[in-house]
Amino acid sequence: MKFSTSSSELLKQLQIANGAIGSNPVLPILENFFFRIENKKLTIAATDLETSITTSIEVVADDDFSVAVPAKILLDTLKALPQQPVTFSVDSKNWGIEITSSYGRYKLAGESGDEFPNVPEPDSVETVKINSQFLLDAINNSVFATSSDELRPAMTGVYFQVEMNKLTCVATDAHKLVRYTTHQLVGEVSKAIIIPKKALNLLKNALPANDGVTISFNKANAFFSFGNMSLVCRLIDARYPDYNAVIPIDNPNQMTLNRADFQNSLKRIAIYANKTTNQVVLDISDQSVTISAQDLDFSNEATEQMPCNFSGSPLKIAFNAKFLAEMLGVLSAEEVTMEFSSPSRAGIITPVEESNVNHEILMLVMPVMLNN
Repeated sequence: MKFSTSSSELLKQLQIANGAIGSNPVLPILENFFFRIENKKLTIAATDLETSITTSIEVVADDDFSVAVPAKILLDTLKALPQQPVTFSVDSKNWGIEITSSYGRYKLAGESGDEFPNVPEPDSVETVKINSQFLLDAINNSVFATSSDELRPAMTGVYFQVEMNKLTCVATDAHKLVRYTTHQLVGEVSKAIIIPKKALNLLKNALPANDGVTISFNKANAFFSFGNMSLVCRLIDARYPDYNAVIPIDNPNQMTLNRADFQNSLKRIAIYANKTTNQVVLDISDQSVTISAQDLDFSNEATEQMPCNFSGSPLKIAFNAKFLAEMLGVLSAEEVTMEFSSPSRAGIITPVEESNVNHEILMLVMPVMLNN
């Protein structure tokens, strides 16, 4: 049983699929790629039982067969080879695999493809479509705000709320929150699901530029398919917190300033902040904001001042500099607006964009109690 293909083309597909293989697989077979040859097409699958990636390429083959190939040794071999044709020969008696290149031969021990778990198939699903660029934008703007707290499983994923042609993605870790909305969805579905961040990070690396993506979901899984690739992930079965309740509505104090300058200032000032709290203080008045931090344990302190447009009453409010800088780093607008109601209530960040019809972004960051 043989097939031949380009080493670089195979490596490209394997590197994407490899993201689904867990660092500590629960079953030894999950350390393998599943190869299935059918009608001169090689389908590659990898899974950790929660997230699965399937991709395919055209190959030169005489037989139809399947085999499980050790992932790490195969990847390392292909990475070390320059681009060239490689031939895989599989012994159907003991599943031994021999790879032949123009440099030589490499033997490794495979396993029967029948041992590999089945990847879930789309069954009784609801389906919507979106351009990959808008989906990528939604993931990039939300996935960073998810929580790592396994005790609150709902917050370890991104909440996808589908309402006909509108997609709202929400992520929060209780310190920061992002709500991203786009009207670029095609479908007639109304549904809310929670997608794990591992699947979204894999999707982020695999999505093609400016291509159509089909998203299907049932009670247990979400299915993303595009080009010759599909990603399946198990949904998080939990109730998402009522995020609208924490977004303050009446915010009379508004500050607009240059995003990049503000972010860079925060990074510099954070060097002098207390390493436990990362607290920076914003002292905002009519035309300027003073950004300061101090670490009393080491007698470190720093202050910077930058111009801003401010309407409202002068205000002094403290935030975690890391959270603020991270949120500003995700946005791409030249200027941002921050809205506040009081020093003890959440601040809201929105990009100043000239009527962007493609999306709306709202970011919320909780304040830190001021050190007197």
